[in-house]
Amino acid sequence: MQWDLGLQGVAVLIGMSLGFGLFAQLVFWNRNSRWLWMIASVGFFIVGLFISEVWFGWATREELQPNIDGLSFDEVLIGLLVGIPAVLLARFLTGRSGERRPISS
Repeated sequence: MQWDLGLQGVAVLIGMSLGFGLFAQLVFWNRNSRWLWMIASVGFFIVGLFISEVWFGWATREELQPNIDGLSFDEVLIGLLVGIPAVLLARFLTGRSGERRPISS
């Protein structure tokens, strides 16, 4: 396996990861941890890296378009097919149990 992901590809993947983390945080709003955005972002980054460099690492630049500095952009979007339903399902299953209540003094 040869890793060919460049700085621009990593930057695009970081941007996509932060966007997914923001989506997850907005879905849960204030019902969960304030660190949810970071957990979702790191998870998406790892999955995107795996998809681009391991799962589709065998393909050439000509076979995978668009290819942004070694990042298989369209293939990384496959992570959204699992990530978005997972966030929505988690939100549905947590229901009102994660709701924050005001602290009374």
